[in-house]
Amino acid sequence: MIDKIPFGATGHNSTRTLFGGAALKACSQGEADRVLELLLEHGVNHIDTAPGYGDSELRIGPWMDAHRGKFFLATKTRERTYQKAKEQIHQSLERLRVDHVDLLQLHNLVDPPEWHNAFRPGGALEAVVEAREQGLTRFIGVTGHGTAAPRVHKESLERFAFDSVLLPYNFAMMQNPQYRADFEALLSLCQQRNVAVQTIKSIARAPWGTKEPTRDTWYEPLEHQASIDNAVHWALSRPGVFLNTVGDNRLLPMVLDAASRFQAGPSAGQMEGDLASLEITPLFM
Repeated sequence: MIDKIPFGATGHNSTRTLFGGAALKACSQGEADRVLELLLEHGVNHIDTAPGYGDSELRIGPWMDAHRGKFFLATKTRERTYQKAKEQIHQSLERLRVDHVDLLQLHNLVDPPEWHNAFRPGGALEAVVEAREQGLTRFIGVTGHGTAAPRVHKESLERFAFDSVLLPYNFAMMQNPQYRADFEALLSLCQQRNVAVQTIKSIARAPWGTKEPTRDTWYEPLEHQASIDNAVHWALSRPGVFLNTVGDNRLLPMVLDAASRFQAGPSAGQMEGDLASLEITPLFM
């Protein structure tokens, strides 16, 4: 089973490995239900999805009929205005077949114009706060991709008391001195304020580039258990950090298996060896 720790100040003990609902974006309900059994087998008790993940919310909805109490449920809105965000929030609740979610996140809020639009009067943040006041969500978070994510998340936390952040975190990205400094500054602030830190792209190998994609991920992932073990264990070796699973259901069992066996992180030498031998490169420059 995968260890559980407090998810920030929410009062919920979440498994350190959270299920990334993007894995359900284009699968049948039967395949989705097999994923549910795998999550229950490993004790995963936290689901992170979004309306932008294809059919993910629709596939999770039937699970909630019987298993709502077993999961901390998170979704997102990619909209930046009050009205459109409000409409999307209600649509997500309908698709998920629930009367509330536990966490509602502003999705990929990194681009400066979008950031200002979301925070301004009449912006998406007003809709998310209203949803919390109406009992449609218990907590509010913010997510982001790219090298600017930790810096912008820090600015977001200075504007609003978010309960969680989500951003990329892997060995390759942390070799970027600026990203590493920004990540450490964000992590320090989150620890001070007891804000949950969720990470993504733990098993990313490289952009697909000119290669034909062979996995249900927008990046080329690691594919062998040993390298997945090292990547997952390296991420989990950072105390208090949560790891979101991969968007390919064929790799999901390997990620969960690695997480269930976590005891300690690999050495820097092991990670540098993987970086060189597997030609791992950052997704974001």
